[in-house]
Amino acid sequence: MIKLQAIGNLGKDCVTNTVNGKNVINFNVAHTEKFRDAQGNQKDKTIWVECAYWTDRTGIAPYLKKGTQVYVEGTPDIRTYSKNDGTTGVSLTLRVLSIQLLGSRGEGGGDSQGAGYSNNSYSAPAGNQQVPAATGGGNYGEPMDDLPF
Repeated sequence: MIKLQAIGNLGKDCVTNTVNGKNVINFNVAHTEKFRDAQGNQKDKTIWVECAYWTDRTGIAPYLKKGTQVYVEGTPDIRTYSKNDGTTGVSLTLRVLSIQLLGSRGEGGGDSQGAGYSNNSYSAPAGNQQVPAATGGGNYGEPMDDLPF
């Protein structure tokens, strides 16, 4: 199984549709990285991730507004479509299994309060929900301990 994770801001408000009797919430997430090129000039690179969240729990949809920062987790999904010139196009999308609201650009300090949603569970808003940091060492599922052994 391939699992993808992304943290970024929504580029526009989500769209909720019904396809073959199932609800899907479509949105895109952007992440911009800053780097320096070979000449030392500051550059920006933005990566866009198209997301599809197939769920009966559409209660999160009103909160998925442009600029909202989210953490999404899921599996890659290949989508084919017909282009205007008659050729077939292919795109890679993220089939969302869980989503967590991290905040919006208007909120100061990057406070990570929000609700987490997934196909298997729902966790109510809480003050201390955080996405695990991608730092080395330690197991995420184990409690933190002051003892080095």
